[in-house]
Amino acid sequence: MADIEDPWNSRPIDVHRWSDHPEVAALADTVWDEYVKIVQRSGPKPKTAFRHQLRVLLLDLYVAWLRDRTLCIGVSQSSNYWDTSSRYNAIHISKKIIPIIKTLHENGLLDLAKGSYSGPGVPSNRTTRIRASERLQAMFTEAKFERDDVTRVPNEEVIVLRSEDDGLVDYEDTDETNEMREQVRRYNDLIAASFIDIPVLDEPVIDDQPTDHHHCRTRRIFSRSEWSKNGRFHGGWWQQVNSDWRSKIFINDTPTVEVDFRGLHVAILSAEQGVELEGDPYDLPDRIIRAGPPALQRALVKRLLLTAINASSRDAAYRAFRDGYETDNYGKTVTNEQLDSLVAAFIKKSPHLEDCLFSDQGIRLMNIDAQITALVHEEFTTQAIPVLSVHDSYIVDYTRVSHLKEVMAEASEQVVGKALPTTNESFGLDEYEAPDFVVQDYINWRQTARSEGYLARLARHEKRTGTVVLPYDQ
Repeated sequence: MADIEDPWNSRPIDVHRWSDHPEVAALADTVWDEYVKIVQRSGPKPKTAFRHQLRVLLLDLYVAWLRDRTLCIGVSQSSNYWDTSSRYNAIHISKKIIPIIKTLHENGLLDLAKGSYSGPGVPSNRTTRIRASERLQAMFTEAKFERDDVTRVPNEEVIVLRSEDDGLVDYEDTDETNEMREQVRRYNDLIAASFIDIPVLDEPVIDDQPTDHHHCRTRRIFSRSEWSKNGRFHGGWWQQVNSDWRSKIFINDTPTVEVDFRGLHVAILSAEQGVELEGDPYDLPDRIIRAGPPALQRALVKRLLLTAINASSRDAAYRAFRDGYETDNYGKTVTNEQLDSLVAAFIKKSPHLEDCLFSDQGIRLMNIDAQITALVHEEFTTQAIPVLSVHDSYIVDYTRVSHLKEVMAEASEQVVGKALPTTNESFGLDEYEAPDFVVQDYINWRQTARSEGYLARLARHEKRTGTVVLPYDQ
């Protein structure tokens, strides 16, 4: 066993890993028989056999090991944490996982750093961290299964309700939650059947963010124990990369275009007050920030205003604004006086929005934009057309951009009472009128060369799904 040098390089345990691959079962049985073999001596029969709970743990350790040899898994050692009846624990992992972890550590299969607790809310508090030891890593290396053999349980909860302190809230299902769940699962099934990748990537990772098919599952997350708060769709890897990388995404081996709602939350607030939003709400007429190009001021204004809409006070907004930037970024140095000037200039341009600032509006507006996204998802899912959402924008293959904009207009009108403005930097083939040779030039420009890794992933996708992917130009 080795010491865990950085226990903060970690993620929470994922209790929804599963595999019926015979080599996975054989490895789990070997570990159980040789190192664990905990016997249930009394009490009711567990909902999930202990050796199957071990299999889930081993699979999550394996996935973490493949991604980063130093990555740890955070796991609670409190028996009260493991609620086998929780809707967020579909495999019914029980408190028996605690002695299983202890036994694995004692037998040299796990590196472990004990958790720490210094009082409520102390930043240094953390759960116990574990990772595969060199001995277990060697067993992974010898095993005859791969990452694609590790899947997820089909009944994993995709409608999540969180409390004020971000804990998970169990809830009673209603017709509405059941319908939301079915919509998300239909959407996830469509995305899983689609090939979503970036051709220029030989390895499917961007700045340590995996971009493969294992990171496409979407959930809806509601907040503050209320169905009217948040509700946005989270999970797709495309939400974790910047717009430049998103512009390189191909869907089913076809280039894509991203269409944004222009100033979405500002547009929603304006629509609620019956005011027509004209132009770019973040483009101020006066130059207040002179440290860089005009684009810098616009970026700062956008970040500031979205933060101000979310915050409950001016001080909280300004702190959050600066905290959102890295140490060497100019945004970190903007003073309160400069921020006051930017806010005042924005209010002068859009006076109807003054009362919406510093009023904790964000979480309500997220619920509204999530309702719009739900309609967009449902429309395209019904047509078996994959569309990727990034909260205020959507990515679709470039033969369907005009159709996407029509759906976005209809969805926003249904939710807020009027079609909200959209914008896209690249055009779609279905919205551009030009001579054939101009369109062909655009197609040629968009048809990026495919890396060897991309082509290998495409071949595996076709084998896994039993489909043949045909790009637009074929």
